[in-house]
Amino acid sequence: MQDCLFCKIVEREIPAKIVYEDEQVLAFHDIDPKAPTHILIIPKRHITTLNDLTEEDAALVGRLQVTAAKLAKEMGFAEQGYRIVMNCNEDGGQTVWHIHMHLLAGRSLTWPPG
Repeated sequence: MQDCLFCKIVEREIPAKIVYEDEQVLAFHDIDPKAPTHILIIPKRHITTLNDLTEEDAALVGRLQVTAAKLAKEMGFAEQGYRIVMNCNEDGGQTVWHIHMHLLAGRSLTWPPG
């Protein structure tokens, strides 16, 4: 998608501090972190919102989750705890129109948020 910020990161048109990459997924530090560790995990293929997912995307969404768990272990906070969040549309808090998972850690995260 031409104007998508995350697609531009995937294509290396915009720099990002990348922490993980494979053929389907890219993970990088959020430029406006909400916790000491705040990583965004995205599919490389553009999908605008969670509402646009199909049955064929189930494995891809699972891969995002597995990537989050892998990064939590590798970065040393899996046992202390972390949060993963996906927002959908404006009222759900989505601000970039490319699905993404937030991986947050490094402090006690309260519930409910905000």
